[in-house]
Amino acid sequence: MSLEKFRRQLRQESEQWWQEGLIDAALYEKLATRYQFAQLEGEASNRFVAILMGLGAVLLGLAAITFVAANWQVWSRSLKLILLISIFIGVNATGFHLWRQPTTRVGMHRLGHGLLLLGALLLGANLGLVSQMFHQSGDLYELLVIWGLGVAIMAYSLRLTSLGVLSAVLIAIAYLFSWFSATVWRDVTGTALVIQHLPLVVSMVFIPLAYWCRSRVIFGLSAMMIAVSFLFNFKPTAIWSQGWLLAIALVLPPALLWGYSDRSWQRWWHRPPQTDVFQPIARSLALWFLSIVCYSLAFHWWWNQSGVIPSLTPTENLPMLIDAVFLGLVTLLGWVELRYELFSRRPPERAIHSGSIGIALLVAAFVLIGHLQLGIVPAIAFNVLLFSLALGLIRDGLALTERATFWGGMMLLVLGIISRTLEYDTELLLKAIVLAACGVGIIMAGLRFERRLPRPLTTLPQSASEK
Repeated sequence: MSLEKFRRQLRQESEQWWQEGLIDAALYEKLATRYQFAQLEGEASNRFVAILMGLGAVLLGLAAITFVAANWQVWSRSLKLILLISIFIGVNATGFHLWRQPTTRVGMHRLGHGLLLLGALLLGANLGLVSQMFHQSGDLYELLVIWGLGVAIMAYSLRLTSLGVLSAVLIAIAYLFSWFSATVWRDVTGTALVIQHLPLVVSMVFIPLAYWCRSRVIFGLSAMMIAVSFLFNFKPTAIWSQGWLLAIALVLPPALLWGYSDRSWQRWWHRPPQTDVFQPIARSLALWFLSIVCYSLAFHWWWNQSGVIPSLTPTENLPMLIDAVFLGLVTLLGWVELRYELFSRRPPERAIHSGSIGIALLVAAFVLIGHLQLGIVPAIAFNVLLFSLALGLIRDGLALTERATFWGGMMLLVLGIISRTLEYDTELLLKAIVLAACGVGIIMAGLRFERRLPRPLTTLPQSASEK
């Protein structure tokens, strides 16, 4: 429920309580002051004005676009360039002016925020039109990279989370489109180097931006981009016969995410260690990444492909190894920071803790490095890791009454059982029994878990009622 909707309902209910004699005038005044009932109508009026202004701006924008399209071929290149720059500067200047309005003028503030987002979108349109005017051709990912970095500069200067999210999304889309380019891994242009070293670029651009904007969303997107781009830059299928590279590609991202800690940077800056703001997000992503890796490599089909897929040459692995060295140092620094947790004599509260994750990562690395000589052991090892992770999540969810953790473990366990049943050549009767057992197990486990959740109090405690 939105805050404004809650305030309106509270005002309506409190007026009815006052009329019925359940509360007195003094208590109603306290509620009115606390939840600012008097400002509700003014906020609604400001929002209505902002909607009207936004609608008018959209119509004016469409009119301007139509006018420009009708005369675009007639105007000179200089006039086109002046027009594009003027519109870009005008929209951003107006948006910045309105965005800087006092927070009491919510409508103007939101309108300015919208114009700043529009200015960020106009940046991409201007880049595309200018490159077309000067006959500059290239791949789409190059435009998206330049656009995304430009929006990142705007996000730094304005400290706006929305611009940071837009910039991260543009870079992610650019990385996706770069895989359709045949020359991105051979070029030495600036945009190609950004794609080749995207984990480093994201670490240096978007992680500080997340701290600058204090945005969990930007940090989460950045962490996902680092892990995914690092993995795919190594091209796991192309390095399948090179176990040490495969171990780096698959083990380093979850190790980096789990060991990430703000305290390392705080010690460098000689600040007293504080609570890790982004560590829960990083660890959740580490569990997701590790779960996907264990589930994917639990299929025995992967381990029958050795020697079938061609491998990359050492020179083709060089860009990824540069990123691996940097991220490896950050990972080492984070795990050194975890030494107090790893060697603590106090038993951990969770089954999934730094020690168990460290053991799982070491086992996975060992198996990946020597998988060519281990036969069916890799498939067995990753199945064991998969089900151990699932059971650990279920145990933590039950012990700490965390619904997301419990159901994440349940889904991972059921998915692993069903996949193993369908993967191997078993009779239909056995498959039906397994599916039915999984369904019944989910229902029973869910009902039991919901019963363990603490119930809200329906009556006042004895001490409170006596007071």
